[in-house]
Amino acid sequence: MATVLDAILKINPNAEVTVNGNDVDNIIWHNGTEVISKSDIQTKQTELQTEYNNNKYQRDRAAEYPSIVDQLDDIYHNGIDGWKTTIKAVKDKYPK
Repeated sequence: MATVLDAILKINPNAEVTVNGNDVDNIIWHNGTEVISKSDIQTKQTELQTEYNNNKYQRDRAAEYPSIVDQLDDIYHNGIDGWKTTIKAVKDKYPK
């Protein structure tokens, strides 16, 4: 889930803030950090959440791919074509 803090830091990576309860109405700005409007924060939060949702296949693939050690062992024993078959099975299971 994209948090209010994620959105703020994406807009201003140097922002110094405290966000209580992930509540856009409960932000404390510190050390002269320029205040970002509530609507800008919410828009960025929605964008980040959409990006996260759209990349679920990447997280699913990463969790299912064999470890690098196992992939190298697969290449050694089965060649590149055998390795490609293993990887393709995961890619087919979790398409873009």
